[in-house]
Amino acid sequence: MHKQTALAHSLFVALLLASPGLRAQAESDEYTTPRTSWGDPNLQGVWDFRTLTPLERPPEFGDKQVLTPAEAQALLTKILPPDRKDEPTGSPKQDVEGYNAFWLDAGENLDVELRTSLIVDPPNGRLPQRVAAAEERRIAQNQKRTAPVRDVLSYSVGPEYVHEHPESFGLSERCLIGFNAGPPIVPSAYNNNLRIVQNPGFFVVVTEMVHDARIVPTDGRAQLPRDMRQWSGSSRGRWDGETFVVETTNFTDKTPAFHLPVVDISEVEGVLGSGVNLRLVERFTRLAEDQLSYDATVTAPDSFEHPFTYRVLMRRSEQKMFEYACHEGNYALGGMLRGARLRDGQP
Repeated sequence: MHKQTALAHSLFVALLLASPGLRAQAESDEYTTPRTSWGDPNLQGVWDFRTLTPLERPPEFGDKQVLTPAEAQALLTKILPPDRKDEPTGSPKQDVEGYNAFWLDAGENLDVELRTSLIVDPPNGRLPQRVAAAEERRIAQNQKRTAPVRDVLSYSVGPEYVHEHPESFGLSERCLIGFNAGPPIVPSAYNNNLRIVQNPGFFVVVTEMVHDARIVPTDGRAQLPRDMRQWSGSSRGRWDGETFVVETTNFTDKTPAFHLPVVDISEVEGVLGSGVNLRLVERFTRLAEDQLSYDATVTAPDSFEHPFTYRVLMRRSEQKMFEYACHEGNYALGGMLRGARLRDGQP
């Protein structure tokens, strides 16, 4: 081998060893996706999408898109300080009514590319400016209620929020939609698993959170009429080479344009805008035997001034997915509300 060629090869190998992102790209360039019995790329299995890579790039990183290993370790130390243990928080209310670290499973690492943010577009790694009308809508929703409750879409906890009836509880708290169940799928505090099942006419995405199964037709059928709307939208799928592309529209105003991720359940889950005019495009691409790329582009003109795209690298998992049982059979909710009213001195 020529000296210069050998040196270049050695440097390339060194870069691959030092950079998980380059290594993943090299593997994906050489990887051949397995096929189903009917010839489509086979993406089936359980995929783990836990990551501590922040959705938005922390301001201190400026225009930096990828971290060095030392910077990545410093960021992890900041996100997961050494004293974070599975022990009481010191707040009886939080330990009894909420979750301490024992219940959380947001992961312990950044993604293998060591990116500074999950958002890849816009290039600054930040969410676009929110439309003023979206914030006005959130305030108007709250004012419609006779009690000071949080937005119906949010995760509402605490005696400072009084509920007059079950329907005023947040949809996430009622375990109907929300968190990281998607669409779109965003890593969150726990249950960061999904299962993909394929057959010749459908592509099914089952999320462990809220135990939701999204059935995506792949037979070229037309989208639903605009006046037929669903909480998780209406999805249609197609293959673009090795990538499965899902376009989802027809969301309702009961769902937001986007759920901000939650790493610590003591934080309030952020919900942004309305899903009424949301157009979501998701791309699933298998990069390696144990790696799946998930890219989601959110276009919501009523909520964000510009579209944005984020990317999550999922890992193949051999773990079983468990049924998400939350409020099924919870017949005590009415009694809880009645007891709270009596405590407040109300009839």
